[in-house]
Amino acid sequence: MKEDISFEPVEGVSIAVVPSQEAAVEDGKPGWLVYLLNYNSFPLSNVIVSSNGYGTDAQGEPVRTSTLRHALPEVDPRSAVPIEPIDPALFHLNNQYWLSYYRGTQIFDKKFIFVPDSIVPANLTHISLLEQEGVLHS
Repeated sequence: MKEDISFEPVEGVSIAVVPSQEAAVEDGKPGWLVYLLNYNSFPLSNVIVSSNGYGTDAQGEPVRTSTLRHALPEVDPRSAVPIEPIDPALFHLNNQYWLSYYRGTQIFDKKFIFVPDSIVPANLTHISLLEQEGVLHS
């Protein structure tokens, strides 16, 4: 007998990449920070965000960054938490953030992929939870 398994979609969470003076690079240019946004009315528990970049360099050779993992015990409702700084030198790659979290006893996961050259000033939009502009992926 086949068990009926249903999946609920991941809703109310986003990843944003935001210009930040806090993450300024050595030459004085503003840096960028990656945030996890929880627009839901409930907390996210046992959160893990795995990040990496992949693509090709200027010569067409494959490039892959290290995989970083970030664990957060809980992300409050209607809040934003910083995940990591990101170097603008990686914006020409696919930048992937794989989010996993629990709501009660059910696990949810979703991949957010910023495609090459999508993290640019022309794509900045107002992000209400941060009260500033950034590149938003929902």
